[in-house]
Amino acid sequence: MTATPLPDHGIPYDRLRRARRAVALVFLVHGTVTGNFATRIPWVQDHTGLSPGRLGLALAFPAIGAALAMPLAGRISHRLGARTALRGLLALWTLSLALPALSPGLYALCPALLVYGAASGISDVAMNALGVETEDRLGRPIMSGLHGMWSAGALLGSAVGTVAAHAGWDARLHLAGAAVVLTLLGALACRGVLDLRSAPEEHPPPRFALPPRSALIIGAIGFCAVFAEGAGLEWSAVFLRDRLGTDAGPAAASTTAFACTMAAARLAGDKVVARFGPVRTVRAGGVLAAAGGLLIVAARHPAMAMGGFGLLGLGIAVVVPLAFAAAGRSGPAPSQAIAGVATLTYTSGLIAPSAIGGIAQASSLTMSFVLVTTLACGLVAGARVLRVPSRTASGSPRAATGDLERS
Repeated sequence: MTATPLPDHGIPYDRLRRARRAVALVFLVHGTVTGNFATRIPWVQDHTGLSPGRLGLALAFPAIGAALAMPLAGRISHRLGARTALRGLLALWTLSLALPALSPGLYALCPALLVYGAASGISDVAMNALGVETEDRLGRPIMSGLHGMWSAGALLGSAVGTVAAHAGWDARLHLAGAAVVLTLLGALACRGVLDLRSAPEEHPPPRFALPPRSALIIGAIGFCAVFAEGAGLEWSAVFLRDRLGTDAGPAAASTTAFACTMAAARLAGDKVVARFGPVRTVRAGGVLAAAGGLLIVAARHPAMAMGGFGLLGLGIAVVVPLAFAAAGRSGPAPSQAIAGVATLTYTSGLIAPSAIGGIAQASSLTMSFVLVTTLACGLVAGARVLRVPSRTASGSPRAATGDLERS
């Protein structure tokens, strides 16, 4: 049976399906790096002898590096082509996994984490931009599933890291070995992605481009979702322990359940988006997230709070993938717009844990989740900015001039 080419892009459908699987593997690899590193942070703290305050200072550097590097992604992809750029940037990210464990103290750890964050952010923009391009050519939603693969990778990486930590492995050997394996797997995955190149006459984006205004509006939706995600991941166990007197084991299990709920919802989210569209999906998700927030605020029993956290994770799961997809379609430079949305979401993820803690210190954890519930209501109010633009005469959501498949 011969492959059927898409009329608006001329790429065989079988080739596009292989490209979707390849970019999904890229997302899995990217998430696995994060999961491996997160589990070895205690080892890094012990190895460097840092106090909690100094460790917190060092852990701010990945977000700083990501925010500085992400606007460069569009220029690199324009110059090298999507496949070559992603291959190099993903390799930079996987290899940077080894750097933090090699740092003997704070003054080496901070620049190592800056490089680690920069590599994370710039490869994140490149893979999301390519995911949006692949979704447009397939003509059906795939971004939620791609982010679900990232979540699955993070869970896989954390499982490997937990085993390594439990076995007492030196993190330098563990993370260096993981870096080599993931670099090879990432290079294999990048062989199958679309090789999209800009036309010679197309002007390159600026070396350091500020996001367009449209991306800032979309990014505000992502901000709300990631703030709620950070609150759920970082504070769910603390809430159950301190607010409801739950034992440490069940309290910790609530965090794992929250992460698993998000991963499962993202993996299944594309079918929901295809049926109901991004706007109705995010509005319904906002309602679920707000209902979950209200359950948490009103909880008098651990089961009630855990149900609230489950609804919160379910409601926000697909918002960030849809925000990236909407940003990629909001103008002629997908990487630039995605970088703007990613910068806002990274910022939200950075400030959420400390903001929740500050409100809890000044008032209570219950009031902290009143804020989370309010932001979830913002998803309902702002969902319309994620609408899919009207298609051009060629059938594409935006003009695709200059993109050339060179497989």
